[in-house]
Amino acid sequence: MFYLLIALAIGFGIPIQTAINSRLRSYVLSPFVASFISFLVGTIFLSVVTLLTKHTLLVPSEIFTSSPWWLWIGGLLGVIGLTGNILLFPKLGGVQTVILPILGQIFASMIIDHFGFFGSPVIPFSLIRALGVLLLILGILAVIALPGYLRKRKGHVPEVTEGGRLPFQLFGILAGAMMATQSAINGRLGAVLESPVHAAFISFLVGLILLFITITFFLRKLQNVKFAMGKSKPKWIWLGGIIGSFFVLTMAALVPILGTGLVVVAGLFGQLVCSILIDQFGWFGARKSPTTGIQILGLVLMVAGVILIKLV
Repeated sequence: MFYLLIALAIGFGIPIQTAINSRLRSYVLSPFVASFISFLVGTIFLSVVTLLTKHTLLVPSEIFTSSPWWLWIGGLLGVIGLTGNILLFPKLGGVQTVILPILGQIFASMIIDHFGFFGSPVIPFSLIRALGVLLLILGILAVIALPGYLRKRKGHVPEVTEGGRLPFQLFGILAGAMMATQSAINGRLGAVLESPVHAAFISFLVGLILLFITITFFLRKLQNVKFAMGKSKPKWIWLGGIIGSFFVLTMAALVPILGTGLVVVAGLFGQLVCSILIDQFGWFGARKSPTTGIQILGLVLMVAGVILIKLV
């Protein structure tokens, strides 16, 4: 139960990181540059923690030769999953951009658990677990989709009306699946290196390198980083990377203990609860949106789903 509470708590950090990075994006004028700064800060932070705990950032050569190739792609999957929302929002609107990656994370994590992919503990997909997933999905729909649907019924214009969205919807599910896969891979890497902190550092370093190449050679917007500097800019816009690094290293530490499915589900529940609180109280400059009874019901359904999944 203690580890489950940690997974719930760490999920609270993701909406906060998103709010911080959104503010950062308004200064650097590019979501990719904002992601780069977030990865840069996280990599520096994790390098310091790794040096304090393991006294080295290097990986023994025998691990490279004896480990499978997929052990090193967690950072790549993280970058794709992170930028997925950036690409999907204009095509799908806010509701689907949130729901589809979440569904991808749930389905992928259950498959990973059932077959024990990426060195994860084998947890068969039983009838009880299926019922838990069903309650979880119903809860997610109640928290995110139903309030938006009811607003549209009252006369609001739908967020997105153009057709041809199926490829983007499939990519949304795939992006979520990549995030769950990243957690499983980093969990295995943490076990191999005997340090989830070291595994998180490597994941962030890989993501940082990929983003640096993207914004330097393809987008040519590296100079935008300077727009986040200066006395007039709030200092907290640099904290998103530290929050993200805590999330990645905690997930890497918990996957070998709880399994990918339960860690992902618990983290998602924490994310949704924090998102509702941000909307309710208008934290980080967000527009206030009072919590509805349907959303409370959705959270109750999600709690029931988590309990059933935990029982397996």
